[in-house]
Amino acid sequence: MNLSLIDPFILAQDYPDTFTEKLRSGHAACLKFNHTGDYLASGRVDGTVVIFDIETNGVARKLQGHTRQIQSISWSRCGRYLLTSSQDWKCILWDLDDGSRLRTVRFEAPVYIAELHPFNHLLFVASLFEDQPVLVDVTNKKPIKRILPSAPLRPPTEETDPALLAKQAAQDAKHSTCVTIFTAFGNHIIGGTSKGWINIIETETCNTIHSMRLCNGVVILLRLASNGRDLLVNSSDRVIRTVIMPDLSQLGINLDTASIKLHVEHKFQDVVNRLSWNHVTFSSTGEFVTATTYMNPDIYVWERSHGSLVKILEGPREELGVVEWHPGRPMVIACGLESGCIYTWSIISPQKWSALAPDFGEVEENVEYVEREDEFDVHPAEQVHQRRLDLEDEEPDAVTVDRVKEIDVDHDAFPVPVLLDIEDSESGEDIVAVGPGTMRRRTPAGGTQAEPEDIRANGSRGSGRNRRR
Repeated sequence: MNLSLIDPFILAQDYPDTFTEKLRSGHAACLKFNHTGDYLASGRVDGTVVIFDIETNGVARKLQGHTRQIQSISWSRCGRYLLTSSQDWKCILWDLDDGSRLRTVRFEAPVYIAELHPFNHLLFVASLFEDQPVLVDVTNKKPIKRILPSAPLRPPTEETDPALLAKQAAQDAKHSTCVTIFTAFGNHIIGGTSKGWINIIETETCNTIHSMRLCNGVVILLRLASNGRDLLVNSSDRVIRTVIMPDLSQLGINLDTASIKLHVEHKFQDVVNRLSWNHVTFSSTGEFVTATTYMNPDIYVWERSHGSLVKILEGPREELGVVEWHPGRPMVIACGLESGCIYTWSIISPQKWSALAPDFGEVEENVEYVEREDEFDVHPAEQVHQRRLDLEDEEPDAVTVDRVKEIDVDHDAFPVPVLLDIEDSESGEDIVAVGPGTMRRRTPAGGTQAEPEDIRANGSRGSGRNRRR
């Protein structure tokens, strides 16, 4: 019924244009939608993971197991399992059926980013700080870690000079992988290095089958579009690139490793202000590219078909970090770096109430209403009382959640159980800014509470002034 109230021309718009609302539950550092878009997972600076219900904007579950800031979040395809990585050098695999920790894996270095296999929630890849990336199998209680190469695959050469070969080997040894992701089918891993190279690694053998020099800077982030063939690359040279990848599922059938080519489709950049990009993502259909900017509150939206800028989303006056696009709606969310609030941009559509019924008419001004003959008749008190008793016999169901299927997704998607005794999420109005990066709780009287310890927005446990809820 709600869809029938919306103007069909509004539904044809594929990107958001208006700042609509904000969510708050602590200081958010990273965000991730599940594959159906029903839930949003938010990783906080204190190590807590908060899962929001998109339909109600309420908190569906809180997961507490990390002790420092959450670095990345990855959902399983079914939506039941969640992988989180943190600055406490750990990755935790959560079972959202009961909120338990299914597996906990500790590494020898901080984790940049970790991602689950597309079809196996017991297999994930993690990129480590100043260390080699690892492929982790947690099928058993004791995890199996396999080191992935960071050095690029060099083409065969006839060079025999030992000095040149040693120099090249020394340069390759300096490569470190900053981000790793799985391909659409999980048969290969795509890695981005600190020297601007893209490596394609076989998941089964952990061998590099193709390497390409993409840029001169550090590869900060890799994202795959929903079709699995378009790669989005954010690097430190202030250029966002879209790369067309070959169909790697055809390897050994119609495709040879020597014929793998990566084609750069578009380069998005701000040639005037030379802005750096904090985070990038594809739209749900892959037609648009969205990015947040360094030291700037705006979100840029480009159209891939022409490679042109179509919209600059304006909202809160603070720098934004992670940005995500809803899997099925023209809706963009981003988290503020200073306040930790989650901001939402979407389309505000005027409702057409005449679509409810053919004889329903909208009026521009007050009109005289003519009531029916028996509309305001007084009924006996016994009849009114019996009618109320009949209504009380119906038991309302406040637990079952009915989902509207807006996109073609797997119908076996896991619904997160509704917890009726969960703690209320923190209100953004309870915390006010009193300085750059410094927050304090508001007193019931309306002023700021004079506490000896401040709430630091960066979430670090520094001197005695650091306090969080």
